[in-house]
Amino acid sequence: MIVVETERLVLRRLTAADAEFILELLNDPSFLRFIGDRGVRNVEDARRYIETGPVAMYAEHGFGMFLVQLKGDSVPIGICGLMKRASLPDVDVGFAFLPRFWSQGYAIESATAVVALGQREFGLKRIAGITKPGNRSSIKVLERLGLKFEKLVKLSAEGEDTALYARAL
Repeated sequence: MIVVETERLVLRRLTAADAEFILELLNDPSFLRFIGDRGVRNVEDARRYIETGPVAMYAEHGFGMFLVQLKGDSVPIGICGLMKRASLPDVDVGFAFLPRFWSQGYAIESATAVVALGQREFGLKRIAGITKPGNRSSIKVLERLGLKFEKLVKLSAEGEDTALYARAL
């Protein structure tokens, strides 16, 4: 199910059929370093991750992480979407792309479309973004979205410091 299209991209809901791509993305060294280990080790784990994560969030909130594909050839390149975390008061925009698709503007293009969707379809009045403090690439995307650094937060009691960026919509 297509959620939004941009000039170069199609964003759609994730399904179990996307498990092989999710397995690759979640085990990429950059994902593990900057986002974290989700414990996805095989295709079955990836299917379970999709069902208990994005698909469950679609059911509960109407949004979640979406698959980002190149328009035309439908090549999956990453994920981008809106997240509602119990540990944060605001909905946050999230994104992750395979390294071979970095530095081509796909993160800002998809994140801009997702933030607009959140405002238009879900009535969001404020948007947040989180990242590890040293993740310069993600910080750059958040700043290009107009988000400003607010503070360091912990997403869980045992979690690391995470940089919280936000802005009113």
